[in-house]
Amino acid sequence: MKTLLPLTLLAASLPALAAQPDILPVKQIGLELARDIAMASVEACRKDGYNVSAVVIDRAGNLQVAMRDSLAARHTLEIAERKAGMAVMSGSDSGEFRATRADIRPELNPINGLIVMDGALPIRAAGSLIGAVGVSGAPGGDKDRACAAAALSKVEERLEFAM
Repeated sequence: MKTLLPLTLLAASLPALAAQPDILPVKQIGLELARDIAMASVEACRKDGYNVSAVVIDRAGNLQVAMRDSLAARHTLEIAERKAGMAVMSGSDSGEFRATRADIRPELNPINGLIVMDGALPIRAAGSLIGAVGVSGAPGGDKDRACAAAALSKVEERLEFAM
């Protein structure tokens, strides 16, 4: 009887194990789209007189594109990347995450690749999270976020109809 229970549990779990695919189809942001989003973010901030850096990462948090405007401080690159990391990790606007999860902010900030600050947005294509854009250097995260949002609006059709 004692050996029958483990065998029954194993047999019950086999269909679930068998249903897991060996190869997963993954939507991934392409270099050209990442480049266009980063450049559009920098250009949007330039229009308002801000020198910023814009970073686009893929869905796994890997750097795709990093752009620093000529007069942007060098630290803005790292901050933009860490903001984007927060947006990928949470799957949401980094500023909204900051506002709703102040309880865990002190624990997340020391994690390599993350910072809980306003200024990053997730990038979704046809409903799938494919990356994030982070902006840093404007006088306030809300302005960084606005530049990222303007960039995503500029490529909205490309994202909406992505296969």
